[in-house]
Amino acid sequence: MSRTTFFEVEVLDANTREQLCFLDKVEPHSTIGDIKSLFHKSYPHWYPARQALKLDPKGKLLRDDEILQNLPVGTTATMYFRDLGPQLGWTMVFLAEYIGPLLTYLLFYFRVPYIYSHRYALTSSPHPVVTLACACHTFHYMKRLIETIFVHRFSHGTMPLRTIVRNCAYYWGFSAWLAYYINHPLYTPPCKFYGELQVNYALVIFVMCELGNFSIHLTLNNLRGDGELGRRYPTPTKNPFTWLFFFVSCPNYTYEVGAWVSFSIMTQCLPVAFYTLLGFIQMTIWAKGKHKAYSREFKDYPSLRMAIIPLLL
Repeated sequence: MSRTTFFEVEVLDANTREQLCFLDKVEPHSTIGDIKSLFHKSYPHWYPARQALKLDPKGKLLRDDEILQNLPVGTTATMYFRDLGPQLGWTMVFLAEYIGPLLTYLLFYFRVPYIYSHRYALTSSPHPVVTLACACHTFHYMKRLIETIFVHRFSHGTMPLRTIVRNCAYYWGFSAWLAYYINHPLYTPPCKFYGELQVNYALVIFVMCELGNFSIHLTLNNLRGDGELGRRYPTPTKNPFTWLFFFVSCPNYTYEVGAWVSFSIMTQCLPVAFYTLLGFIQMTIWAKGKHKAYSREFKDYPSLRMAIIPLLL
């Protein structure tokens, strides 16, 4: 009959090196998540989501699913703790980020008092494209909210509260900036000769990209449903909108950028184009990171795929 070798875990403050906790008789199959739970019993105000544990003060964070006996430590392990600050779950994060732009834009569309001159208060724009832009913007963020509640699957991961404030400022602020100009009484729509054709084509592209983005999110959701044991990279399905997977690793970002490009063309508004450019830069960074992770994890990953733009980027 074999004896179980227990571990001892010493937790030090990553900045001061002061001992915060000493855990003895820790099971070898315990995960980092288990250790965080034990640490939480000694420090109730540091709940597991706030904790960052490392083997080296300047090393990388240990994942919650890493097993103690598989780490490069002896039976006495020293870990360094850092407080990540107040956290909020991903569902609440996205709800906070998306409800703001939705409501902010509508304030400008209905021209509530004190936004523009008092004589324009609670009036409406005579240009149909302004109403169409409001409908598209509202649809976009309503879709995001519905996906957050019913489609996306989130792990127990969280985001620091300070990061949420920054992200909300970005989304809410840009929404107000776009809405201010598009709904301004002096707003000039696309020229009368080609304007209607320009708006209609942009609307078709916008709807196609929104449907494509939703289709990709559904596909990714179904893929995650298999769990870690059935982990695989996303592939095209019978849905034509998913065929973009033949060419890019993150077609959800491709469709997202396409939707904002079409919105820029529809409104012919410079702030919208600037917001689209910033979004494209950020989504390209995310897409490249995801593409690199897929290529590293799966040896048979399709070489034809790019990160976000087919054959180019």
